[in-house]
Amino acid sequence: MAVPIAVLDCDLLLYGRGHRTLDRFKLEDVTDEYLVSTYGFPRQFIYYLVELLGASLSRPTQRSRAISPETQILAALGFYTSGSFQTRMGDAIGISQASMSRCVANVTEALVERASQFIRFPEDEATVQSLKDDFYGLAGMPGVLGVVDCTHVPIKAPNAEDLSYVNRKGLHSLNCLMVCDARGVLLSAETHWPGSLPDCTVLQQAALTSQFENELHKDGWLLGDSSFFLRTWLMTPLHIPETPAEYRYNMAHSATHNVIERTFRTIRSRFRCLDGSKGTLQYSPEKSSHIILACCVLHNISLEHGLDVWSSPATGHVEQPEEEYEQMESMDSEACRIRQELLLTHFS
Repeated sequence: MAVPIAVLDCDLLLYGRGHRTLDRFKLEDVTDEYLVSTYGFPRQFIYYLVELLGASLSRPTQRSRAISPETQILAALGFYTSGSFQTRMGDAIGISQASMSRCVANVTEALVERASQFIRFPEDEATVQSLKDDFYGLAGMPGVLGVVDCTHVPIKAPNAEDLSYVNRKGLHSLNCLMVCDARGVLLSAETHWPGSLPDCTVLQQAALTSQFENELHKDGWLLGDSSFFLRTWLMTPLHIPETPAEYRYNMAHSATHNVIERTFRTIRSRFRCLDGSKGTLQYSPEKSSHIILACCVLHNISLEHGLDVWSSPATGHVEQPEEEYEQMESMDSEACRIRQELLLTHFS
């Protein structure tokens, strides 16, 4: 009898059959300090997630018992912020490690379903102008709608034959293209690109490029580093600045673009499942991509709730491929003209 009992779900042994909700852990029974240290977020934030995701997490199921939305969210937050399915985390909220994994999957999909609600470019003129003003206030760079860059997140090898996820350092990863505003709020996040693709190729194939080339965002541009081509809607630094105006442009560009590097550091610090310190994400590329996107959604929601993007010190370490790119020379004469006009108008 020992063998069949050993493979039963621990929740079944603890609670038995019947359509019931598992509610051993009560938020009101613990302090905010405990919640932040264990799950990464305070009580009111968790209550908001329960309200936001509750309907999705309470869907009818064929399983004989249900885990409450509150417990599912705590389990997922525990994984996102620690990067581990440690038994003690499941014990704290009264579920098994197998149930922890199911909870992470459920909450991840519920957050991904809401990604477009929380990660998007503003559309009304007043908000767009405010976006530009915020960027201008950083270093005097006008017309900026967002800063764009890529970051790698380590994943397990999909299979021995698939080398498309092997990056420049020989590690398996997803190359994630993101855009943020001056506060670090993500305006776009594409988390599914194979790690073997260089940043310029990711951008070339990304939905972001179609969005801007279809002129959905006029009278402004993104800022990208030298791994990208100069475009009419993407301003890059000058390879070899020669004049004072060109030096001022490059300095303003660098100071403004640095916002996204700080945002990447904060996201990896807050969501340790992404930083590589606990090992790679042990999922398929598709599921790993969804986990990354779910963390991006939580990042933006946390900013909406006043959990400042710069408040968390960077911890841990993530292996990032060192881009050994050549300077991308643009063949777009109109893009060159726009950058030159920007130099003359604002930096001369």
